[in-house]
Amino acid sequence: MPLTATQVRNLKPTEKPRRYFDGGGMYVEVKPNGAKYWFLKYRFHGKEKRISLGVYPEVTLKMARDLRVEKKRLLSRGIDPSAERKARKVAGQERAANTFESVTREWFTKNESRWAPAYSSKIIRRFEMYIFPWLGGEPIADIKAPDLLPLVRRIEERGAVETAHRTLALCGQVLRYAIATSRAERDCTTDLRGALAPAKRTHFAATTDPSQFGEILRAIDSYKGNPVVEAALKLAPLLFVRPGELRMAKWADIDLETNEWRYTASKNKPQHIVPLPRQAAAIFSGLQPISGHTSLVFPSIRSPKGTRPISDATLTAALRRMGIDKSETCVHGFRATARTLLEEVLGYRPELTEHQLAHKVKDPLGRAYNRTQHLPERREMMQAWADYLDKLKADT
Repeated sequence: MPLTATQVRNLKPTEKPRRYFDGGGMYVEVKPNGAKYWFLKYRFHGKEKRISLGVYPEVTLKMARDLRVEKKRLLSRGIDPSAERKARKVAGQERAANTFESVTREWFTKNESRWAPAYSSKIIRRFEMYIFPWLGGEPIADIKAPDLLPLVRRIEERGAVETAHRTLALCGQVLRYAIATSRAERDCTTDLRGALAPAKRTHFAATTDPSQFGEILRAIDSYKGNPVVEAALKLAPLLFVRPGELRMAKWADIDLETNEWRYTASKNKPQHIVPLPRQAAAIFSGLQPISGHTSLVFPSIRSPKGTRPISDATLTAALRRMGIDKSETCVHGFRATARTLLEEVLGYRPELTEHQLAHKVKDPLGRAYNRTQHLPERREMMQAWADYLDKLKADT
């Protein structure tokens, strides 16, 4: 006899699983723990098989009967219901693996090691803020130019034109990765060239006037605050490394016997050597009793164990508190100042300063120089630069 809804609801568990049939091969199986499962028995090519129809009460008696009818229709067409379900599951998994978000995160994971942590977090954050909420779940092969245009224009309308261009360029990289991995056929971002307003190129604020630079150096020398921040401020113009590389400096990379700081540069991952002039070595030596017990040279005051460095805004905020306006200079601007004054005032060859800036330097044949080259000359240059800064500070 067919089951009733009341019967199914009142079925009690026994010591062993027990089946209660409704007809047409469908039954509910009651487990010893009280769980109730719907199943359908059927034969396909002479072989007896069964397929799950769900769990009671999420799947009611009526719903289970409707599923039985659906599976019987498949059998009448010569289709195995179990095989059909597996095929749908695989198709669903393939679709999930080929959405714009899943392909983007795969591309990001493969490239993340090439980028500095701050840059990689900025990249994924752009996708999470501007792209994923609208296109993340769409198949990447279906993405068209009209789908992307309103998203990047929304960024542009906020006044962030450069961010709009960069976000569109990142989408292009993801689409080209999808093409390479056979999940898309073309990069539709090429159709959007000229669709956004041109981005205005801006440079980091930097002073190249020696007297003005001397005033900034004197202000830094007079700074009184956290000794870690004070040391970082003094080293920034002295060594003119990238701000992120300065913040992340590790004691293990600094050798005060040879007066060298060796680390992996954040840009393009080259091995970089910074010869330490006497003034820089003295600053590092003075900082050792303060942060030498941690791995980081410049640990954040908010990190009791010294596992996090000072933030990227710490040095900028210190400059502003000293009255140094953002139009005058910024921490990154010290690199441009050094590049200019080393050549125009101290007369050093551009390739030496480019090496010291950890830029890619090529010879006339296009081969990149090894960054350990010209070390004696760079050591002499860095000492001359430190002495020149002392002179600028003394010239009142």
